[in-house]
Amino acid sequence: MECDRLGAVAAQRRQRQQGVPDRGGEISMTPFENLEYAGRQGARVAWYMGHYFASRRFRAAKPAQERKTGGKGPGRKFIFEQMGELFARDLANVAKGYYPMPRDRDGTLRDIIATSRRYFADLPLAAERKAQGQGAEVYSPELAEKFPAYFLQNFHFQTGGYLTEESAKLYDMQVEVLFSGTANAMRRQCLVPIAEFLRNKDQRHLALLDVACGTGRFARLAKQAFPRLAITGCDLSEAYLDEARDHLRPYKAEFKAGQAEALPFADASFAIVTSIFLFHEVPPMVRRSIAREFARVLKPGGLLVFMDSLQPGDMPEVDAMLEAFPTNFHEPYYPSYLREDLKAIFSEAGFEDVAAEPVFLSKRVTAKKPQAPYLAVSEKGGAG
Repeated sequence: MECDRLGAVAAQRRQRQQGVPDRGGEISMTPFENLEYAGRQGARVAWYMGHYFASRRFRAAKPAQERKTGGKGPGRKFIFEQMGELFARDLANVAKGYYPMPRDRDGTLRDIIATSRRYFADLPLAAERKAQGQGAEVYSPELAEKFPAYFLQNFHFQTGGYLTEESAKLYDMQVEVLFSGTANAMRRQCLVPIAEFLRNKDQRHLALLDVACGTGRFARLAKQAFPRLAITGCDLSEAYLDEARDHLRPYKAEFKAGQAEALPFADASFAIVTSIFLFHEVPPMVRRSIAREFARVLKPGGLLVFMDSLQPGDMPEVDAMLEAFPTNFHEPYYPSYLREDLKAIFSEAGFEDVAAEPVFLSKRVTAKKPQAPYLAVSEKGGAG
């Protein structure tokens, strides 16, 4: 009986990994799988949180324009409780068959140590920019002819902004340190609505576009979960696209340079559009243009899955931390993001069934493009 059960579970997992439609349902997790998950995620948190605390003396550098916050940040107990809830949700999603057991490999041991050394080597440089208020060091007239002005920033005070190979190789480390090893677990929550959307559909005839794909972390997670789904990543940075191509080398995926507010794709060409951690790094009017572009390139009935930072009121315990973040990490467009009504932006762009929910320190938004013709006109002049 037990052999039959395990055989059925294995067959169900193979079916889902191959992109074959099924009726859903939970997959039994073995004690070993639960232990493996806890060990992997615990090690990630220890590694990246260790870097976070080791970085404190550099992060403590006062910015040239310091802004006082109006409240107290969350305590460690609260943060650990929220982490625990995130990981419990992550593992439950595996049991429900939304995606395979995460491995979260960040390279070989040698790669991990080398990245750690580069991370600590860059910290004094970032601290110096923070102290001097140098948030646009990467700007030059030549680059201004190629990129929009909002993009020419040293976001997070990092060396090279989003424009260099070295920055691309450090970015994932910096994000995981910021989130204490939980960034991938948060990203994986975007796979859940995609899995539900794909249920009883043939992945081989559908395509997903990841806008502002960066180094391809989410694209890789999506490809692991939905191997027959055609995936395309789009980003402004060629350096980050090169890193994404390397990151997805074992998989078949396409990457193309382009602006999110003027996507280089035809109308109604994707069944799914995703975008993670983009809106807080662009100005308000650009956000609205991007939302219209999401709608334009989606097929009627298509799915939008969006993730970005929490906003005030989503989790009141972290409101003061959100207020301090843009100054401490040079995020010039973050204050306006905190005031945005995301549901209104996407509704005005033509989406329906817009829903949002907190995911640890992030917020996931889902929306559908109506089956009826999309009437709003994009800045490029095309109807979606």
